Amino acid sequence: MKRALPRLRVAQLWEAPVERNRYERLWLQAAGEAVPGCTPTVLSWDDDQGLFAMQYLDYPVWKERLRLGDADPAFAGKVGAALAGIHAATAGRDDIAKRFPTDDLFYAIRLEPYLVATAAKHPDLREELLFLSKRTSNQKTSLVHGDVSPKNILVAPHGPVFLDAECAWYGDPAFDLAFCLNHLVLKSFWAPNPALQTCFESLKDHYLAGVTWESGIEERVAALLPGLLLARVDGKSPVEYLDEPQRLSVRELARKMFGSKEKKLAWPRSST
Repeated sequence: MKRALPRLRVAQLWEAPVERNRYERLWLQAAGEAVPGCTPTVLSWDDDQGLFAMQYLDYPVWKERLRLGDADPAFAGKVGAALAGIHAATAGRDDIAKRFPTDDLFYAIRLEPYLVATAAKHPDLREELLFLSKRTSNQKTSLVHGDVSPKNILVAPHGPVFLDAECAWYGDPAFDLAFCLNHLVLKSFWAPNPALQTCFESLKDHYLAGVTWESGIEERVAALLPGLLLARVDGKSPVEYLDEPQRLSVRELARKMFGSKEKKLAWPRSST
């Protein structure tokens, strides 16, 4: 059983509408229809009370597997393929878009605390970070999870199972891919493993192979990546597992990436 909290469990004051519970439930159902088996089955719900019941699944969490050094490129590829499948099945779907009138919600719990809040701490990058926020918010393409992190992915025998879609939004699929790849880069500072780069490439390649709805997504993902890296050390929701020297290294890497003119999506050279 899941019920949304009015205040998120992070160090800074961060409130969010409890109505996000409804959109999480709708995302689980839509994604499960697009890629069968990629979500727990929703069993029942009460949108007025802001809760729903879902299938219990006893599988390992991908974040823990990565922490223990089990970085499997084949599984990462399945994550990329499943994510692309969800985006492809919902791209250009007005019926899906109408179920997710969540622009304000996505801004409140993703764009503002990540990109906008980080812009306030890095005045020299403010224009670039605010541009990323605005461009992302204006892209209306497909159904977005909004929190595709290894902590929200179960490692099932058949492939990934996505959880915690509280940020569900009909918008820019580039955000989902950038968000997940960003976590693989961050994990390389926390639990160094050369296989993380292979996972990054496998996830990226399998995802891009499934892109059927547009041609410009790779550039948007590449542009978002340094912004999200910086946001996870200086935004409202910094990752909890990095120490201060590691945060400094991430900060330096992100700023270096902002200075690059590279439009192709690739593993950051100095992240390991």
